[in-house]
Amino acid sequence: MNTHTHDLPPSEWVQRWAAMIRPGGAVLDLACGGGRHSRWLARLGFEVDAVDRDPAAFVDPPPQVQVLAADLEAGPWPYPGRKWDAIVVTNYLHRPLLPRLVTSLEPGGILLYETFARGNERFGKPSNPDFLLLPGELLAVVQGELRVIAFEDLVVAEPRPAAVQRVCARNEMGSGAI
Repeated sequence: MNTHTHDLPPSEWVQRWAAMIRPGGAVLDLACGGGRHSRWLARLGFEVDAVDRDPAAFVDPPPQVQVLAADLEAGPWPYPGRKWDAIVVTNYLHRPLLPRLVTSLEPGGILLYETFARGNERFGKPSNPDFLLLPGELLAVVQGELRVIAFEDLVVAEPRPAAVQRVCARNEMGSGAI
């Protein structure tokens, strides 16, 4: 299949929960790849920071998207002290970043995270356990830190068969939310 990631529609999970993001808010698209989520979020009126090791994959970003080249696994955190109204991560896992993402949300900020889980090896790549979440691992990262709005650990058929975990969670510290 020759489809580039920027040609794919946004993740159904991201689309389902994006309405929870503060209108006009700042969003981080972590490991953005070709920018499919950044473009979509920009069209919805969000200001987007898109970061990836290879920003060349993100061709012609819209003006509302600031693309940054950074090695998230070997380099320092490229946004010290910065917080967002939402952080979106799909199809990417670097466990040392997970606590940083939780603390990088503004009060009321939303974490939308979806990536591969154990069991995905039967469908193809990724199959390396280093890149597959353990049962309940994504949920454990946010529990006690963020309010879990939704969590799924399942096999999906689209855009291709895969075992995934996904979470939508809100930072309710100081947000006034109950």
